[in-house]
Amino acid sequence: MCGICGFVHHRTISEEILRIMNQTIKYRGPDDEGYFQQNIENTDMQIGLAHNRLSILDLSSLGHQPMMSSDGNIVVCFNGEIYNYKQIRNLLQKKNYLFRSNCDTEVILYAYIEWGISCINQFNGMFAISLWDKRTNTLFLARDRMGVKPLFYYYNEGNLIFASELKPIMKYPFFKKELNEWALSEYLHYQYITGPDTIFKNTYKLEPGQLLKFSDGNIEISPYWSVTQAYTGQTQSNESYSDAKKHLKELLLDSVSLRMISDVPVGAFLSGGYDSTLIVSLMRELTSHTVKTFTVGFNEVQYNEAQYAEAVAKQLGTEHYCQYLPMEKAKAYLKDIPLYFDEPMADASQIATILLAKETREYVTVALSGDAGDELFCGYEKYSKCYDLYKYKNISKVLNWINCRVSLNGLLGKADSMKWSKLLYASKPVDVINADYYAFWDKYRDLINVVKRNNKYTEISELTEDMRMKYMLTDMITYLPDDILTKVDRATMAISLESRMPFLDYRVVEYALSLPMNYKCENRNKKRILKDIAYDYVNKQYLDRPKQGFGVPVHEWLYEDFTGMTMGLLDTDYIKKQGIFNQSTIKSMVSKLKKVFSPETARPIWTLLVFQMWWDRYFEN
Repeated sequence: MCGICGFVHHRTISEEILRIMNQTIKYRGPDDEGYFQQNIENTDMQIGLAHNRLSILDLSSLGHQPMMSSDGNIVVCFNGEIYNYKQIRNLLQKKNYLFRSNCDTEVILYAYIEWGISCINQFNGMFAISLWDKRTNTLFLARDRMGVKPLFYYYNEGNLIFASELKPIMKYPFFKKELNEWALSEYLHYQYITGPDTIFKNTYKLEPGQLLKFSDGNIEISPYWSVTQAYTGQTQSNESYSDAKKHLKELLLDSVSLRMISDVPVGAFLSGGYDSTLIVSLMRELTSHTVKTFTVGFNEVQYNEAQYAEAVAKQLGTEHYCQYLPMEKAKAYLKDIPLYFDEPMADASQIATILLAKETREYVTVALSGDAGDELFCGYEKYSKCYDLYKYKNISKVLNWINCRVSLNGLLGKADSMKWSKLLYASKPVDVINADYYAFWDKYRDLINVVKRNNKYTEISELTEDMRMKYMLTDMITYLPDDILTKVDRATMAISLESRMPFLDYRVVEYALSLPMNYKCENRNKKRILKDIAYDYVNKQYLDRPKQGFGVPVHEWLYEDFTGMTMGLLDTDYIKKQGIFNQSTIKSMVSKLKKVFSPETARPIWTLLVFQMWWDRYFEN
């Protein structure tokens, strides 16, 4: 696991600049760093690549990056892991390639020489790869299929700058720091920004499963894999339920086994829920060593799952560790949010994830997690609520007919619950999926002048008639990579901890997409097939309880200590000086929160606060 950055640029950039860019993400790889920089023959351009290494495989200097072919024509600089590198290495050795190291970077190098850039189709892993081919003066960037590893790029006037995070790009001397107001609008809707957009203009995320080719100052982007392609290309499994359960268990065992390959200690996050419990159970089956497990607890009872994790850990016989997160400790982490999440992202569980990573890193360097079980196997309650809301589509059509003549937004916006507001968005499948976000926006539509609703995934609604599947596919393409995986990557890499996600092995993803819905959700029994596999290892009594999720009581903390939490960033004078938001709207929002607490009034305050902390760090300072 590492951090990378680089550029192909028309002007000469000193190596010192490349070092400054790279140092901004040193925490992603504190064990080693490397640089490659040279002028491109017969052009006025220059190539620069930089790498920070967190040593996981082959801890020797033979794993140093950027890594160059013996003839100097190919240079690889990458972040992540190729889990099946040993199998690919064996194929290449049969073709007479000689390996110096035992790391996956060298496998990428020779795989490209043998098969060209199509080699990425053979990689089972999480990765952001940069590869320079001197023979054709071409830079390739590739991101893994599900977007576990991040990759950003800035393209302007024929120059390309890329990095694992936005911070190195901001240190590029010709970067124009301009706020992307459309992305800000989307952030206020969703609490995160979906790819390819970022909070800055002319700056983008390479999306999951995409390949970028840069040559002669021009960019070509093409998908080599996508969730929609995988879904439409799959034939629905006709296996019996028992055979499907056996098949999925075998896939997960192999996925976990691959992700346990490491030359440093490996542990696991354990919440006590089905997903993490299953992953830890499979780890226990695959090793004779005691597995170390880690969790976070809260003093607020309604958020605390620590006791469930402890019970599961006891039954599985793990070496278990737990840290509690009180409000005062959380406030100390607030200042770190814009440092590690260098565009606004207001998933409050990021604070707990940072603490979890800190605790885990004291004992291991790699941690497996149960992330993506919900998105792949219909685990969220919102999927059922979405299904229920669509039943009111005829009522929604009537309300919209009335709303065209007499605005209902003000009336519905004053309702105690957002459920009435959501009814306006129950007539179309795409709107139903986004109803939570649209209803939230309706209450605070006067906050900014630019309004953007994300309709780019409309085509997903045409792939299936099942409302739950529509929502799951949307989450796999948006919420999973741009919220969940972003949160885990930044929080863990900030502490130099590698997180691996067995559910996101592309073979597991493709198999999950092929399963009939009733194998995943039957009579509101969500994650049916995962639960039944988990019951083979852990007594049902430890797992069968209402889903809590990885929530953090940040809304309660805002109500209890508004001044301490907001640090003056929502004061009228600051808002006026900033010149982005409507002062009176924010004043009204704050007044509501101070009078009567509710998650509905606290959520937009938290969303605004995260943006303000980001703005204060990257624009004010």
